Amino acid sequence: MEENKQPQRKNNGYDASSIKILEGLEAVRKRPGMYIGSTGSEGLHQLIWEVVDNAVDEAMAGFATRVVLTQHKDGAISVDDDGRGIPIDIHPKTGKSTVETVLTILHAGGKFDNNSYKISGGLHGVGASCVNALSKNMKVWINRNFKTYFVEFVNGGHAVAPLKEIASNKEKEHGTFIKYYPDFTIMEKCDYDENKIINRIKQLAFLNKGIKLIYINEKLNQKNTFIYEGGLKEYVIELNKDKNPLSSNIIYGDIKRDVLINKDTEEKYCITCEIAFQYNKGYASSVYSFCNNIHTSEGGSHEEGFKFALAKIINKYAFDKKFLKDGESKLTKEDVVEGLVAIISIKHPNPQYEGQTKRKLGNTEVRTLVNNITCEIFEKYLQENPDDASLIVRKIMLAAEARKKSQEIREITRRKSPFESNNLPGKLADCSSKDVSICEMYIVEGDSAGGSAKLGRNREFQAILPLRGKILNVEKAASNKIFDNQEIASLIHAIGIGVSSELDMTKLRYNRIIIMTDADVDGAHIRILMLTFFFRYMKKLIEDGHVYIAQPPLYKFTRGKNVKYAYSDQQLEEFKKENGEAKYTLQRYKGLGEMNPEQLWETTMDPVHRILLKVTIEDAIKADQQFAFLMGQDVGPRKDFIAKNAKFVKNIDA
Repeated sequence: MEENKQPQRKNNGYDASSIKILEGLEAVRKRPGMYIGSTGSEGLHQLIWEVVDNAVDEAMAGFATRVVLTQHKDGAISVDDDGRGIPIDIHPKTGKSTVETVLTILHAGGKFDNNSYKISGGLHGVGASCVNALSKNMKVWINRNFKTYFVEFVNGGHAVAPLKEIASNKEKEHGTFIKYYPDFTIMEKCDYDENKIINRIKQLAFLNKGIKLIYINEKLNQKNTFIYEGGLKEYVIELNKDKNPLSSNIIYGDIKRDVLINKDTEEKYCITCEIAFQYNKGYASSVYSFCNNIHTSEGGSHEEGFKFALAKIINKYAFDKKFLKDGESKLTKEDVVEGLVAIISIKHPNPQYEGQTKRKLGNTEVRTLVNNITCEIFEKYLQENPDDASLIVRKIMLAAEARKKSQEIREITRRKSPFESNNLPGKLADCSSKDVSICEMYIVEGDSAGGSAKLGRNREFQAILPLRGKILNVEKAASNKIFDNQEIASLIHAIGIGVSSELDMTKLRYNRIIIMTDADVDGAHIRILMLTFFFRYMKKLIEDGHVYIAQPPLYKFTRGKNVKYAYSDQQLEEFKKENGEAKYTLQRYKGLGEMNPEQLWETTMDPVHRILLKVTIEDAIKADQQFAFLMGQDVGPRKDFIAKNAKFVKNIDA
């Protein structure tokens, strides 16, 4: 009888020694993306916001009036506030000063104590320590009771020495000054985006009325100061300035309410709700929501409560004043937000977000609160301003009529299957592959370029959709006219995801939507028209990174049998310098139609050699303003802009 032997198992090396315990801030340095999103430009800017948010939290708590952000010449960032100053006494659990504890231990901070901070943004107390973890050097000066204390950290949060008092300061009773230099052995070396920083600082000033926020750029020797006593009212005026408001009045409310959270314990939260909105003569909806200064780009309970209240009050007013007769269909939430600019800002002591990104607020009590407050202020406004009320209701009724007319057109554009070929526009030259991950569609200006693109493409994964001329400017058109436009209908058919509230990304037919137009003024205009349409009706397409702009060459540089293509004037000058005194020929491309299929493939469509620019929306609110400015109803500001900047334009249509 054979002996029953157990199979021998190899040592797989997974034992107690495999379990790493990361001390202090090592976890942040090991996996920075988990804490700040990325180590690239986005993460580098996030470090700034973590420190700024802490200072603004002091202001929201009523203890600071001023926050100064400075970008220093040597690449360091500093934030100075006149708040209470981080506590300097010894923490009972760590045996170190509270400053050191807050800046070297994750989840140590006043954000977890409702007595210290009723409301806060940031990363719930881990922000400042994350910045320290990812800094080569951080210096901190604390002012408390007219005394200045100092501590310095190096190489990711290691204190050089304990906190010490360094001076008396009769001029500054309290405040915190933090200066850090990012650790570029972990972070990517990127330039700071001045516009991004200014936009965020300005936004924080709008969201926190009366607080002074200052941005100093030492490299550019510039200083920007923002303070808005009107808060969200001034924000709405700013957003609506290029959109022809129906009235100069802003519908506004700033109300604090105690909200019962738990009936059994009678636990209550004090929630602040600030709302400002104004209608304009346009068609786009611009509703933006915030919770504790964080932009909830996917909305949530506060937006839902706001829109529900708008529809309820508008319908009540319309039926009471006989704009609508008994039996007629009600105005929908889609109708009441057309041509609306609105900001909803919630200050909540315990916000609950759906997912990790904080893009959508989930607190159910907020929906009821915002609904009630919006109903109160909007109903009162309509009753007290009958002329404005009439303009608003009539505009919304026109929106409803346009919606009804466009419903049939939308039904036609809606695809039953993402690859149902008989539902595709006739001029689309589709690709053979059905693998969405590799498929791409070129939207090409004109039949001539479209013909070259069809002949030059890789038929397996590249589809071509030629457009005839310029598509409709959706910023100035009602929805029924938009969906009745043949070029737009072709775009919607080909892409397959539908539009607006009916948008379904699972039906996307192409991973890349590539806009390919001439490198001239007309081509640029067509690009902005298409981007305006995508932004207003297929924003998710841009947000998910599916929209690109092709970069055709400007010049063909030929020396003997050697051919090069220059995509910019700078690159052309480099070719000329490399060429020396040798003879060469130069061809300036005025349009895609001047290239034969082989040239178009080699320069603009071949994935190995082409240049594509991905279209992104880093700040949807700023993008909204830019599209309204460039494409909206108000021509005056555009004329002023052109008059001021025309002298800087070169080769306008060479």
